[in-house]
Amino acid sequence: FFKREGRPTEKEIMSSRLIDRPIRPLFSKDFAREIQVVATVLSSDQANDSDVLGLIGASSALCLSNIPFPAPVSAVRIGKIDGRFIVNPTFAELDASEMDVVVAGTSDAILTVEGGSREVSEKDLIDALALAHEQIRGMNVIQEELVRRAGRSKLVVAPHEIAPEILAEVRSRCLEGVRNANRISDKSKRQDTIKRIKHDTVAALEERFPGKELDILRSIDDLEKGDLRAMILNEKRRADGRSPEQIRPITCEVGVLPRTHGSALFTRGQTQSLVVTTLGTSMDEQRVEELEGESWKTYMLHYNFPPFSVGEVRPMRGPGRREIGHGALAERAIQPVIPSGTDFPYTIRLVSDILESNGSSSMATVCGGSLSLMDAGVPIKAAVAGIAMGLVKEGDSVEVLTDILGIEDHLGDMDFKITGTRKGITAFQMDVKATQIGFDVLASAMARAGAARSFVLDEMDKSISAPRPSLSMYAPRITVLQINQDKIKDVIGPGGRIIKKITEETGAQINIEDSGEVRVAAYDAVGGEKAVEMIRNIVEDPEIGRIYTGTVKRIAVFGAFVEILPGRDGLVHISELENRRVARVEDVVREGDVVTVKVIGIDKEGKIKLSRKAALGAPQSTGSGARRSHE
Repeated sequence: FFKREGRPTEKEIMSSRLIDRPIRPLFSKDFAREIQVVATVLSSDQANDSDVLGLIGASSALCLSNIPFPAPVSAVRIGKIDGRFIVNPTFAELDASEMDVVVAGTSDAILTVEGGSREVSEKDLIDALALAHEQIRGMNVIQEELVRRAGRSKLVVAPHEIAPEILAEVRSRCLEGVRNANRISDKSKRQDTIKRIKHDTVAALEERFPGKELDILRSIDDLEKGDLRAMILNEKRRADGRSPEQIRPITCEVGVLPRTHGSALFTRGQTQSLVVTTLGTSMDEQRVEELEGESWKTYMLHYNFPPFSVGEVRPMRGPGRREIGHGALAERAIQPVIPSGTDFPYTIRLVSDILESNGSSSMATVCGGSLSLMDAGVPIKAAVAGIAMGLVKEGDSVEVLTDILGIEDHLGDMDFKITGTRKGITAFQMDVKATQIGFDVLASAMARAGAARSFVLDEMDKSISAPRPSLSMYAPRITVLQINQDKIKDVIGPGGRIIKKITEETGAQINIEDSGEVRVAAYDAVGGEKAVEMIRNIVEDPEIGRIYTGTVKRIAVFGAFVEILPGRDGLVHISELENRRVARVEDVVREGDVVTVKVIGIDKEGKIKLSRKAALGAPQSTGSGARRSHE
């Protein structure tokens, strides 16, 4: 096991994203130097997460340096236990908390929100954000005092100004074409049109404005952004022709891959996610090592964003920060409805492959993941859907957008992803570009998101509205038995010989916990039943009055010794062999014969008395033992 520093773990990548997302938009576009912030955890009390401190430390370092950074940024984690909000809850408190939300912002505005919850209401989330911003203001005051005492003077960034004649020429040449392009509903056609406008304009102006290609391209970008935002605010029309609150067409399919345990294809507009569910045993659990200690994951969701999904060519070298972040958001969204290991003793892995993307692919993953789980027969508590909300704000003019496109994310002021069931919110992630967005606007966005989520859930219900009653025929069957802890050694056997023999004969996987819980997993139902029966026979004690089928192990003058359970035999006295007088035991049974016998007595020393004549004509026992099957 590799034990030195290497590439960041997924937890470290998530913490880095949490630090980066609120800070990055605050830098001036005219400041072109590379900036690297390194946050290192040097000591951990193993009770508190380091990510919030990392963000505050990064902001403090930037404010103290000569790097032009406009204002301090702080963050706080909010939990809620028994109806009471908790500021910066510990790991132990988070286990009992209804929500885990990290909020970052300046003293004027909230910049990012990240977290999950157990189906909380929109009001609860708004109240949490309000409390968080109050705490953020206090921490920013401390940073400001630190800068006053020890800060350095800032580098002066000269604003890059584009020559007025370039702006005028680009506007006269391109405005009409850009306006027409912004009204093309198909993403690829719109992008191709803008690219053609840029190419033709640069070619036409390069002789008149030599060396100013970047200024020309930037001017066209500004035209595109300004026209799109004006169209949304003034015409209430979006790039694909929708109104602000309208959702793109949705199609849902389940069972699209016949050999997998569960699959679903969720399409919303030009965004499509194929999600596959695979069910495994405890052998498939993932070990996770973090600052707070080691743990095991039995539910995982992985998100892949191949380059072809957006018409690009690039090397595929494993998941990047974006893929890990989107996967973690979708995993957190579905987590509250996943059944417990006691009720459903499987390891669950969801994989979302984005086949095409035009915004909200992580929310498509949530919807597809919920459908795929139900297709696999996983007894989730409720279906989960997600929607991405956007915003365009110019002065006092504000427009909230439902189910945003990629271009609306890029040129808009907010990306607010909200997931949940019909009962409440399960996860959220918000990034804000505008300097100030009031809580009234956020409340409006959440209310619209709630209505949109109900609409999406209705569409999903048309495909599948509840988990299938049984698992796929290709999924393993797991049977759980509870045995006496004193019997564990008997099942394992000396050097593991007994359990190895059962595994070899049946093909089943067997896992025994110290508590006496035994899990038997098998792809072949017959093999699984055989393994369960073999274990049950080892651990159960003979019962007076029970009928057993056993093997004659030894013949004596006075009777026959019959093994009725592994390692347990009893005596059938010669008088109990037949309903008539028997002269010789060999006249009725011989060594190796399989016979049906009844237990008629067990003495104080544990010796078992058996009767063949009492069992003649009686039905054979099927045995006993508490167990529950999961199919």
